[in-house]
Amino acid sequence: MLWPETTRRTRDGQMEIGGVGLRDLASEFGTPLYIFDEATLRTRCRRIVSAMTAAYASSRVLYAGKAYLSPAIVRILHQEGLGLDVVSGGELYGGLMAGIPAADMTFHGNNKGIEELRDAIRAGIGHIAVDNELELSRLSLLAREFSTKIPLLLRLNPGIDVHTHEKIKTGAIDSKFGFPLWTGDAERICSIVAADPGLQLDGYHVHLGSQLFDPDASRVAVTMLIEFGARMRDQFGIEPKIISPGGGFGIAYGRTDEEAEFEEWAQITGKAAIETSEQYNLPLPMLTVEPGRSIVGPAGVAMYEVGAHKRIENVRHYVSVDGGMADNIRPTLYGAKYTAEIVNREASGPEEVVTIAGRYCESGDVLISDISMPVLESGDLIAMPSAGAYALPMASNYNATPRPAVVLVSNGNARLIRRRETYADVFATEVLRD
Repeated sequence: MLWPETTRRTRDGQMEIGGVGLRDLASEFGTPLYIFDEATLRTRCRRIVSAMTAAYASSRVLYAGKAYLSPAIVRILHQEGLGLDVVSGGELYGGLMAGIPAADMTFHGNNKGIEELRDAIRAGIGHIAVDNELELSRLSLLAREFSTKIPLLLRLNPGIDVHTHEKIKTGAIDSKFGFPLWTGDAERICSIVAADPGLQLDGYHVHLGSQLFDPDASRVAVTMLIEFGARMRDQFGIEPKIISPGGGFGIAYGRTDEEAEFEEWAQITGKAAIETSEQYNLPLPMLTVEPGRSIVGPAGVAMYEVGAHKRIENVRHYVSVDGGMADNIRPTLYGAKYTAEIVNREASGPEEVVTIAGRYCESGDVLISDISMPVLESGDLIAMPSAGAYALPMASNYNATPRPAVVLVSNGNARLIRRRETYADVFATEVLRD
């Protein structure tokens, strides 16, 4: 799936999503503009929840907020039965702002601050996924400070290499995340937790990376986690209640791309959890998954207005738009590939190969290289699909440019869920002294 499920062309050739014309959205809200389709969000939530529960009855889906934590969107996802995975105090704040109970959240991150941990404990966080020994020692102190028992997951590094970009691998041997399974560190940490009355170890977590298409890696991860849990039961009497292979399901970005299938992933992962638990005589644990990109990515579209053209004969034709790396740094950061279509009129007629360049003062500010499109004119509108994940969360104010507005569309209505920043917003934290 490349475009939101409600995408269609009207009789005059204009693209509409959620029953709202994109040309009309540009007139009302300006560009750059990010558009999310509520129907697609809800459908994808229902698909993965249904797939997981059909494959493994005791399962739970947590949305990975780092993909894009919009309180308005997270509230919709929670209505569809999803909990929330947060990685910072700010994401915790955003989840609470959306009305998500902290008990429905898991707090991840490889270097959580002491105040972030305090905030999570005060809020009644569901679980804290411990990533390192410093964090564990802090939690031991906080358990005494708050006179409470803190529910934990241990984030483990299984040393599984997956086929994705180096910058989005997280479960390989060379990773800043998790306690390695092959060094004895994970067992040692379990012994520390088992001896601490303020800490409650409920299970184990791993995240292999992002944009993954082979479910076999998840099968191997679940098998390893349950095997490890069985050893910890035998050594320390800690029976795993929760096992999580994380998320990272791949989506389509280009016109010929496929996406990872929730149903296949769920079946393979659930089968591994059942068979391995039976092999080691363990009660079936809760199996949690943490999709992020695969929920919001295909539901979101980025729209830009075409501006200047620059033709370099026999080299390249640059078409500049009014956004770029400040609202979507993924192409510049790690070569992410997108496609685009003209949306204010018919996507037909003579085509030419162009490079869609951003407006920022960097040679690397290119959104799409060498794409064939109808001949574009200044003032045309183009949209990039699958832009709902990891673009806005990494957006910046580079060149002192305000970040874009965001709208949610549904049944012919558009609702502003994030206003466009102003220049005053950009400089709001600056301090001048006369």
